Amino acid sequence: MGYKRVWHWLLLVFLLSGTNGWAAEIHGRSSTQVLWFNDFYNGRQIEAAEYLRLSATKLTSDGKFSIYGYGRGTQDFTNGEGLNGRLYFLYGDYRDLLNVLDVKVGRQFVNLSAGTTIIDGGELIVKNIGPVGLTVLGGRDVVFGIDGELGHAGNYAFGAAAYLNGLRKTDLDISWLRKWDSGDVSRDIMGASFKQYLLDRVKLYGNARYDLTAEVFNEVLGGVKYFPSANLVLTGEWFQSYPTFDTTDIFSVFAADRYQEGVIRADYTINKMLSVYGGYIREEFGDGASANVIEAGINLRPLPDLQLTFEYDRRVGIGSDDSKLDGGLFEAAWDMTKAFQLAGGLSVDAYDREIFHSSTGEQIAQKYWLGSRLKLANNMSASLRIEDDINVTYNNNVQGRFIFNYDF
Repeated sequence: MGYKRVWHWLLLVFLLSGTNGWAAEIHGRSSTQVLWFNDFYNGRQIEAAEYLRLSATKLTSDGKFSIYGYGRGTQDFTNGEGLNGRLYFLYGDYRDLLNVLDVKVGRQFVNLSAGTTIIDGGELIVKNIGPVGLTVLGGRDVVFGIDGELGHAGNYAFGAAAYLNGLRKTDLDISWLRKWDSGDVSRDIMGASFKQYLLDRVKLYGNARYDLTAEVFNEVLGGVKYFPSANLVLTGEWFQSYPTFDTTDIFSVFAADRYQEGVIRADYTINKMLSVYGGYIREEFGDGASANVIEAGINLRPLPDLQLTFEYDRRVGIGSDDSKLDGGLFEAAWDMTKAFQLAGGLSVDAYDREIFHSSTGEQIAQKYWLGSRLKLANNMSASLRIEDDINVTYNNNVQGRFIFNYDF
């Protein structure tokens, strides 16, 4: 969608809010950014970006109709990429139609347990009809590339979901999402998600996605959290992922291994100044490749305005049973005043890329960063982050981002 169409929609929002006799409300955030970084192919790149989020509410006398929008524009100053833009969503939302329907029309981000996408279309939510709610959605499937939208004729998405409604400690939904590419079915996924709270101390949860075209579960997650006290959380999870691709993608013909991991983790808050966490992860990559990972961390607050974080992880396995890789990070955040925060950190990780013959063996990646945030007013803030990456690709890779946010 071009810039002219975007501004036409935004003008329509203001006209609607200005011609009504009731008090329409317009709120949003303007985020103006300057970025500098190294593009892998073109070298040094400097960009300016503008992100705009907008909500216009109470556009009707009953207050049920609203318009929401979010997009960005970028301008490259160094590599000739010029002006580029993306419209992430811009839709009208009418709530409580006949007290049983919510209707959304326009470009919108949709999220089902079966998958997510951006569509130019509509979403209908049926509610207040008993313990079960329904969602139906469909439209043109919006696909973004580096230089803009990649969608073409025949790109569509359709989905539906049913979910439990009105149960305070139970969440359950079942959904389906299908996508078409040039008229051919490219994705066909069934999904489900579940949460259950027991005795105010236990939370059970799970998610699953089944690829109907590949006839395989491509994602499964099951977990339990136990809260024996207010300051202790124990977590156990099992996750499985099997990569599947669009049926129209060349990668769909290649075999892939199933990945699985089991997690045991504990988070303990000792007092206002100290909290600790640690965990164990068992990773299975297929073809006998596996790894054991141990993680541990400490959060310190020696002063009310100063927070320190230390984290360490050790991985044993992958490639050879005796392969050992270590990593860690340190971060600090200091609230110098109520309006100004200064932060910084470093991370060091060891890694081994066996498939790249030019960089076999153990490599070290380092990242150093500094950041600050200044609150100029209740609705204005500015922040700056500069980091330097040192790894097998770059001996020095300084990049940064300056952000000015204005809320209205």
